[in-house]
Amino acid sequence: MVQKKHRRIKKTIKKQNYKTGYAAGVFDLFHIGHINLLRNAKSYCDKLIVGVSSDDLVKYKNKIPIIPFNERIEIVRQCKFVDIAVPQYKLDKIEMIKKLKADFLFVGDDWYNNKNWKIMEKKLDKLNCRVIYFPYTRGVSTTLINNILNVRRKKLSLSK
Repeated sequence: MVQKKHRRIKKTIKKQNYKTGYAAGVFDLFHIGHINLLRNAKSYCDKLIVGVSSDDLVKYKNKIPIIPFNERIEIVRQCKFVDIAVPQYKLDKIEMIKKLKADFLFVGDDWYNNKNWKIMEKKLDKLNCRVIYFPYTRGVSTTLINNILNVRRKKLSLSK
């Protein structure tokens, strides 16, 4: 009887200290910067949930992903730092944080001191969710990789 009660108390304590984090992104042309973000995010929480932007959502940036959504989400799912990968169909982070009851939202430091993100921080604070800003990995980004590939493609087409 006492042992059962102890197990219940232990489970309750564990639940109280259990932290969930959420990070979202396109994760196109998966690279070391993505790994750094996910590794750092996982170090803050017990469960890391990652939203992968749908192809339609990416279009808002007037971009088209190179890797299709179903492959990008599978790549993210296979990352050892990720506990759950979910589709991200909307930009609304508040809705997702409420749904997941996340304690942390992880984003890149390019949003730090951004007026809209300061407003977002206040809204998330009311939901007991803290925004954690991680520095971008210098010298690597999907945009940079795409630009390099485009230059190489042009050189190849000119040499033919």
